[in-house]
Amino acid sequence: MSVKVGDKIPEATMKVMGEKGPQDATTAELFGGKKVVLFAVPGAFTPTCSAAHLPGFVANADKIKAKGVDSVICVSVNDAFVMDAWGKGQNAEELIMVGDGNGDFTKAMGLEMDGSGFGLGIRSQRYALIAEDGVITALNIEAPGKFEVSSADAIMAAL
Repeated sequence: MSVKVGDKIPEATMKVMGEKGPQDATTAELFGGKKVVLFAVPGAFTPTCSAAHLPGFVANADKIKAKGVDSVICVSVNDAFVMDAWGKGQNAEELIMVGDGNGDFTKAMGLEMDGSGFGLGIRSQRYALIAEDGVITALNIEAPGKFEVSSADAIMAAL
């Protein structure tokens, strides 16, 4: 069962790239006392994620932050090395690129999908959310194979 509006972001530890390599990033650190936009993608470097989803948030990061958002987070069931390289390749310096390598956060959110048919294994569904102090205030989950409700434009309209 997936999380819903009004739920608290579940506790999980993921990874971000630090100066000395991957370092822990807990949901308490990422969401506590902050207004956060998080969007999740099935995989770094995959077509829709690279051509549309991430670029929309990169292009609109300043506009999103101007609406009182402290941070914009991109998460995927990839490791921190992949997320870091993808972020650098997409000029995503304004975003926090988070690797949920084991899928712990994705499973805790109840938003995993089985990409085994595509050789991807268990991945995240495509979605975007707004959270205030760790509580979900908006949650837009895409239908399988779609990219409509989790775009940067859709999130800006919800802010």
